[in-house]
Amino acid sequence: MLSDRIRAMTAPHWLALFGTILVAWALLFVMAVPAEYRALRALYGPDFWQSLCAVTPDAAGLGRAVAMWALMSAAMMAPTALPALATYDDLSHAAPGTRFAHLVAGYLAVWLGFSVLAGGLQLMLVRAGLLDALGGSRSALLSAALLAGAGLYQFSALKDACLSKCRQPLTFFLQHWDEGPWRNGLRLGLVCLGCCWALMLLAFVGGVMNVAFMGLATLIMVFEKLPDLGRLITRPLGAGLIGWAAWIGLSAI
Repeated sequence: MLSDRIRAMTAPHWLALFGTILVAWALLFVMAVPAEYRALRALYGPDFWQSLCAVTPDAAGLGRAVAMWALMSAAMMAPTALPALATYDDLSHAAPGTRFAHLVAGYLAVWLGFSVLAGGLQLMLVRAGLLDALGGSRSALLSAALLAGAGLYQFSALKDACLSKCRQPLTFFLQHWDEGPWRNGLRLGLVCLGCCWALMLLAFVGGVMNVAFMGLATLIMVFEKLPDLGRLITRPLGAGLIGWAAWIGLSAI
């Protein structure tokens, strides 16, 4: 029953997960709020958070970029995996000793790896003058290419295969249950990455620190993984992204 499922999500491991998601969103919000509205302005000056988030073309800039992408991944991707995590939690009741935290750690480890790659890509694009210091695109052609790539990926066989696993978490976990929670977490993370990497890179179009974009993208990715509603979203979303890419490309001519 739904009431039983809700009560089960008040267990410590669920509260820790929800707390992690909320903290990640709170940090992203604080970083994204204009400097003149931040309480820390009085102590650290109006440029404090901007300097923290700005990506300079050096190792410090890479560290900031990776940290921002790690926060984004935790804030945006963990909510999309909640149905799968709930399924695993239900199955684990029949398997004493199963570690829910190990599953989540494996899942987030995959996205941490993605964050390193995305942070490196951001630094390269900043050095090339294609992104500003806060991760927003300066190039209409780059924006169009990212949108077109994400749109085309919505129609790919790999996207479809990954989504099918995300939409059937019970079958997915039963196939790999004997591998243990850590490897199941890694598998779930890789499947989720296969679903969402192209949409996540659209942060370069919407702005890496644009909370409104991040919120909208999170909702889309959550809905896309739902078994019934998701099938109605994937291809129309792809067509919309391709159309947006064409509009930006034509506007730049």
